[in-house]
Amino acid sequence: MHSHGLYDDWKCGSKELPTLVKMTMEIEAELNVEFGYILRIRHARNCKLTFRIEHPPFKGDDGEVAPPFEGELYVKTNDFRFFLGDTVWNPVADKRGEWRLITWLDGEKVADKTLELL
Repeated sequence: MHSHGLYDDWKCGSKELPTLVKMTMEIEAELNVEFGYILRIRHARNCKLTFRIEHPPFKGDDGEVAPPFEGELYVKTNDFRFFLGDTVWNPVADKRGEWRLITWLDGEKVADKTLELL
């Protein structure tokens, strides 16, 4: 794990990763705050990276409690950097609590960090 905590704005899909603002496990829950971690993965080209974000219970657009966010991708280079995180959106109050971010590389857990949104 290269860093974790509070980051500047990040555009999803951008090749540029966000810049660390503060290394912390406690994040002030404010609109548009970006948080998470950056992993540096070496010598794993073409390996499968899977990830999950477990979050406080908030309702999605369908009115139901949103499930954990999950995804996967393949490591593109032998020195790969990966950002896993989220941003706070309205309503802010239901985003407060523990956010657990977990990443696996070919099925082996390589990162597991819980950040608290206050």
